[in-house]
Amino acid sequence: MRSRLSFFILAIIISGCSLSDDNPGISVYSASFDFSQSLDGWEADFTDLPSNLDDTSFYELTFAYTELPGNLGSKKAIKLSGANHSDDLFMFIKRKISGLSPNTTYNLVFEVELASNAKKGSVGIGGSPGESVFLKAGASEIEPEKVVQNNQYTLNIDKGNQQASGQNAITLGDISIPTTAIEYTLITRTNASPYNQTFVAESNDNGEIWLIIGTDSGFEGTTTVYYTKVNVVFSASN
Repeated sequence: MRSRLSFFILAIIISGCSLSDDNPGISVYSASFDFSQSLDGWEADFTDLPSNLDDTSFYELTFAYTELPGNLGSKKAIKLSGANHSDDLFMFIKRKISGLSPNTTYNLVFEVELASNAKKGSVGIGGSPGESVFLKAGASEIEPEKVVQNNQYTLNIDKGNQQASGQNAITLGDISIPTTAIEYTLITRTNASPYNQTFVAESNDNGEIWLIIGTDSGFEGTTTVYYTKVNVVFSASN
């Protein structure tokens, strides 16, 4: 079943809406990314772990643009993987969006598709590999970057912590898949209606917003996910 957000994006595309200096009155903008085609400018990083390089290696951090697991076909996706020894590992992808109206407040609706192998109801160290790993989506007028504080890599924006949302990110749900699944399974998480999780971000002086998508983990084991699609709708609220 196609989500409400997909219908919304389709309607925007059909009507030919976009934002540019030539169309200052248009207040809705959509951005869609299909990673089977390319990385399309997305980057990845990891925070909430010790800043010592030996510790970073110990976390087995992996970022790759690679093929999906075999049961999902030969399409490519963004793979992120890490061993959560800190009980708080955040693995994320980010991208700058340009062409928005400068210094404007936007309501953002996210739809994220990813592949997970973490079954609902599974038990692990520190928490469930499915229900204790939370998918977050957010945006900021500045680039999300890791910084060192007290010998730890932390994020320079407020993503919240594990299940809790922050000023610059909301929790879309967890990464659990049905208990009957036996391999990697595609799942979709969104804050579109009927979920009604409002998220607001402001563009910078240049009409830019940085998007961030990631997993905030309370499961003290290895999490591996494959991002396949990200859709975002921006609607000006002023």
